Amino acid sequence: MTLIARTPALASRLPAVGTTIFTVMSALAQQHGAVNLGQGFPDFGCDPRLLDAVNDAMREGLNQYPPMTGVPVLREAVAAKIVSLYGHAYDAASEITITAGATQAIITAILAIVHPGDEVIVLDPCYDSYEPNIVLAGGVAVHVPLMPGSFAPDFARIGAALTPRTRAIIVNTPHNPSATVWSAADMQHLAELLRETDVIVIADEVYEHMVFDDQPHQSVARSPELAARSFVVSSFGKTYHVTGWKVGYVAAPASLMAEFRKVHQFNVFTVNTPMQHGLARYMADASHHLGLPAFYQRKRDRFRAGLAQTRLRLLPSQGSYFQCVDYSAVSSLGEEAFCRWLTETVGVAAIPLSAFYAGGCEQGLARFCFAKQDATLDLAIERLARL
Repeated sequence: MTLIARTPALASRLPAVGTTIFTVMSALAQQHGAVNLGQGFPDFGCDPRLLDAVNDAMREGLNQYPPMTGVPVLREAVAAKIVSLYGHAYDAASEITITAGATQAIITAILAIVHPGDEVIVLDPCYDSYEPNIVLAGGVAVHVPLMPGSFAPDFARIGAALTPRTRAIIVNTPHNPSATVWSAADMQHLAELLRETDVIVIADEVYEHMVFDDQPHQSVARSPELAARSFVVSSFGKTYHVTGWKVGYVAAPASLMAEFRKVHQFNVFTVNTPMQHGLARYMADASHHLGLPAFYQRKRDRFRAGLAQTRLRLLPSQGSYFQCVDYSAVSSLGEEAFCRWLTETVGVAAIPLSAFYAGGCEQGLARFCFAKQDATLDLAIERLARL
């Protein structure tokens, strides 16, 4: 008798989740030889000095497990950077943790604080990992749209969404996908709204060093009132052009960080040792992150100048490395269909903004990433000029 192996039936933890639009569009771009301005990563390398610092750490034998919380010298460098930029002093020993990228940081924060039935406010459009993270924790995502057109926070609607079951709110500035930024007044309004609550803020600030036109990044760490109730998440990958390294960090008050670390030690435990040492050594010179706004503003301005010669209407790009466009003068297709057509026919890949909304939201908008070499941007502009 031949035995037939049986695969057990499985009820999915994430039944509504499929392949992300980023994976789909990147595969489509490769298939059609399109310029990939869809997924948010650079097509240029990092500073060779950073590679040298990591190589030196490897050759010095720094290749075994580091402390669960991250190597002390890197945590101290992060704490020093935050106090110098935003004025808030975090204790490197108890309030900074190094993570396996910002995505792991966000899900770890959510798993640490969200219990079954808790509500978490997310502001649409938002990064696609937020809701699945909340679902995995047994929570309920409460979607509040940002203002149509401006993508500014709608504090009246945020206030109306607050209930006794609200456990957290996720705030993202500079914002992916809209490339808008929160103002100091916005942060003050959020602080006032949450003042009499126990709501925790998860602040996704991975683009903190990409704010343009001489405007400062409004980190929640600037506000003592917000810092006292916030997890602040950032990304070395975004800042140092090494997204594939998957190294980030979280800053939070000691009481919140203690709960974060309980989860962190069991979902990843710790993070690549030589890269941590290399990053710490490289951060001793602050010129890279201090020069990043000007670096990306030049790319933004080059890309916008080229797009201005097309029929695409430019939305403001105040921060991050994204540029959104209104394509209604070009096509009446839905957003995903337009982005597929653009990739297959014009040879430039973009991401539909509807992918960042729960249930979709058709506005005739697409998002480009300009974290690319000048030659890549110029080729994309040349192709988009055909529109």
